[in-house]
Amino acid sequence: MKSDYFSVEGPVLNSGEQCEKILRQLPEWFGIEEALAGYRTEIDTLPTFLVKMKNRYCGFISLKEHFRESVELYVLGLLPEFHRHGIGRAAIESVTEYYRSHGVEYMQVKTVSPSNNWPEYEKTRRFYLALGFRPLEIYPVFWGDGNPCLQMIKKIGN
Repeated sequence: MKSDYFSVEGPVLNSGEQCEKILRQLPEWFGIEEALAGYRTEIDTLPTFLVKMKNRYCGFISLKEHFRESVELYVLGLLPEFHRHGIGRAAIESVTEYYRSHGVEYMQVKTVSPSNNWPEYEKTRRFYLALGFRPLEIYPVFWGDGNPCLQMIKKIGN
């Protein structure tokens, strides 16, 4: 996707270093060093879409292709100064269209459960709900004790 405002490039591999720079500017969501190292390593092996504005990378979306019919928004980040401008929504819609055109039927995302009462993740859940994702299941210990995971899903294809 390309506009006068920003572009979405990809999918590409080996973008862990670039994506880590973005994640480090989002400590409210990605403040655990061990998790950051894991994301960086994993992103290098995953199809990733980079969001670029005026020759500057301002966000990304990395995906896991679990099955031919489904894909997971594994990790995404958008620099804080670009929040609430429609860029994240447009980037996810671009990625959704890419996967829809490749026959994928479902898209999922995992985020922190509402029981955790983190204001940042309340915003995240509202964002996904506004994009059409719906809660599917809560996994109490998916990310360890005290960090329950909410799995959300969206039908994107036939």
